Amino acid sequence: MTTTPSSAAPVPFPLTFGLDTFGDVTHDEDDRPLSHAQTIRNLVEQGVLAEQVGVEFFGIGEHHTADFPLSASDVVLGAIAARTSRIHLGSAVTVLSSDDPVRVFQRYSTLNAISNGRAEVILGRGSSIDSFPLFGYDLADYEELFEEKASLFAELMKGGPVTWQGKTRAPLSQQDVVPHTEFGPFPVWIGVGGSLQSVMRAIIGGPPLRFAPFSQLFQKALERFGRPALPVGVHAPGHVDVTDEKAREAFWPRYREVIRSVSETRGFAIPTKESFLREAGPQGALYVGSPETVAQKIAANLPALGATRFDLKYGMGGLSHQALMAAIELYGTQVVPRVRELLGEAQGLHSPQPDRSAG
Repeated sequence: MTTTPSSAAPVPFPLTFGLDTFGDVTHDEDDRPLSHAQTIRNLVEQGVLAEQVGVEFFGIGEHHTADFPLSASDVVLGAIAARTSRIHLGSAVTVLSSDDPVRVFQRYSTLNAISNGRAEVILGRGSSIDSFPLFGYDLADYEELFEEKASLFAELMKGGPVTWQGKTRAPLSQQDVVPHTEFGPFPVWIGVGGSLQSVMRAIIGGPPLRFAPFSQLFQKALERFGRPALPVGVHAPGHVDVTDEKAREAFWPRYREVIRSVSETRGFAIPTKESFLREAGPQGALYVGSPETVAQKIAANLPALGATRFDLKYGMGGLSHQALMAAIELYGTQVVPRVRELLGEAQGLHSPQPDRSAG
């Protein structure tokens, strides 16, 4: 639960549980990498299963590398939308800085139509910066690009003709942008990774409790500017298996290799087994373990962060499609119900089941 300004009554936000993926290339049972095409087809099956096991949101992050070949996530989300009826679908994230806000709006408004009102979008500046040189953007303009494009996207979400002018794209004058949304604005989140500037735009990501002050800052800023309270969400990597040992054995070597491969360009320290186990422990950033272990960690961190939404970034490059399908099933059928139970016990009541249906 988050709160409104002190003069108003508390506003409860329903607990929401989702799954996010970067479309990591999966391997077959002989540990051979699958093609990009098969990885994408498998991803559609994973999204369909997520709905079947009760997960409420399925997000796909934009990337442009051979390890993460999901450069057109909205197309994949459209395929999932055609085979589902309840689960919300969205980006996790869309790199708005290197895209055109008008085209992002059009793509997700189209997804909203196909899905009968189930589209969401998470906008980010670009923690992974592969899209900047690909589309001809200068990293020196990193902040300005996002600020201006987020401003334009906010105007687009109001509906009606748009008039806007900035430095990063051509101006618009009373421009009608189609397709119009059928059910009003779809949900828009801002993805942040650790800067105060990101939080002032505001879904929390990264090591858990050090982000609590950022969540508090977000709500205080809303109060200061006379805005109603808004929900805060957590996006964190992990893997679920039947036991802690199996989950860690499957995840650890893949995690080490992925971090090693990006360590030079991203400035990451290459993890040791000791550091990995620490991150997988109660105080760390990784949600890796049995359903009970993962559920206990989520239930501890959501209240501490003032958050009511948790999206598990599942999968890691090299894991098999079968392992990911098993993890999705465990998350939906065991982790999520257990978190609801734990938080209900902590509050002395059962958390309300959110209505995520369209309409």
